[in-house]
Amino acid sequence: MRQQPVIAVFDVGKTNKKLLLFNEAYEVVYEESGQLPETTDEDGFACENVEALAAWVLQAYEAICKNESFIIKAVNFSAYGASFVYLDADGKILPPLYNYLKPYPEALKQQFYTNYGGESLVAKQTASPVLGNLNAGMQLYRLKNQQPVFFESIKTALHLPQFLSYLLSNTTQTDITSIGCHTNLWHFQKKNYHKWVKQEGVLEKFAPLKSCKDIAAEKEGIAIGIGLHDSSAALIPYLASFTEPFALLSTGTWCITLNPFNHTQLSDYELHNDCLCYLSYEAMPVKASRLFAGYEHEQQVKLLATHFNKATDFYKTVTANAALIKKMQPNAEAAVQQTQQVMVAQSKFGNRKLTAFADYETAYHQLIADIVEQQIRSTNLVLKGTTVKRIFVDGGFSKNPIYMQLMALAYPGIEVYAADVAQATALGAALAVHHHWNTQPFPVNLIRITRYSNQ
Repeated sequence: MRQQPVIAVFDVGKTNKKLLLFNEAYEVVYEESGQLPETTDEDGFACENVEALAAWVLQAYEAICKNESFIIKAVNFSAYGASFVYLDADGKILPPLYNYLKPYPEALKQQFYTNYGGESLVAKQTASPVLGNLNAGMQLYRLKNQQPVFFESIKTALHLPQFLSYLLSNTTQTDITSIGCHTNLWHFQKKNYHKWVKQEGVLEKFAPLKSCKDIAAEKEGIAIGIGLHDSSAALIPYLASFTEPFALLSTGTWCITLNPFNHTQLSDYELHNDCLCYLSYEAMPVKASRLFAGYEHEQQVKLLATHFNKATDFYKTVTANAALIKKMQPNAEAAVQQTQQVMVAQSKFGNRKLTAFADYETAYHQLIADIVEQQIRSTNLVLKGTTVKRIFVDGGFSKNPIYMQLMALAYPGIEVYAADVAQATALGAALAVHHHWNTQPFPVNLIRITRYSNQ
């Protein structure tokens, strides 16, 4: 039996952990996924069980290498950002992997920004809104100030994607896409680490910078990539497929609008409203806005299920009702010109009384309408001043016809598409190291798109 040459990609989200195999045509030929139970840090705050994650990666990799249907030519990694794994001088894991949602000490935050020029200046320099632990560099600043013994024991701080690479390559490096995701570490104008990183003794904890197009090591004929931040990875298939200006709305736990054609410096207003810049796999700034909409959807459908005595996933059976959509759609002209503050945490739905809805269908349409209203405000922030004519929506909400129809109605002057690309984040990670494993030409036409009418 001829073994099929493939690349293995570990795609690690906060909830779902996946291992996927792509053949040389970038078709998914194998997939497994699972969830790992969380643990807690020293304060009892829920966090990723980094030791369980490491064990799963090693076990899954060993098993797939023994699968006689495939010959593994390369492996790469994509993972969520704002998360560090710490190693001691012997290369051993120093748990915990702190949760980026953990509240940040207010006094320490004020101390940091006072020392380095104030919130506005630092945020503009680092293209990072003030987000506490979501600014991953601030996690190291906290450890230095509040847990100095632990801080001193850290030999190497690895962003999560590079930790996954370390597990298989036993080498350490730092990737620009992970540094460039609202970490407070990178000075976007100087294209180098911010001065505080060296002054606070943090820089010495980082491995050397390496391009995510490179590999960390080659072992037994397998090229091991260094990994990418998931949002930057998800953009790669689109940059490979489309040249005219577009925006990508990548939907999941976070719904992130990425505009790789907006290179203007972030304003105070944009930063205050949760805009930031990522760095692409080519180290170019990508202006982005973020909304915690997938998380809100996940929480609200649980409440809907309880209230209406339905299964938690009952929303998947709700079909788009044209009359309800027309009744609930945000005013298109007002939405496009929206300048009011984005409520990044939650839409209006959290304040609505479920007893006001006659049935689950109506309530669910209202939930999606409220989420879309928030999404419009968020997306508009990065569309402003650009010539974007297309919005591609991928991820969970791209398969939700209510959401897609409301988005199309909100943007009458822009073509809105649901994008169907198999595992965009993992695919992007595979494409990043194409030339290290794939004998075929770099692919085009990877994405199937469906346009939604704005009439």
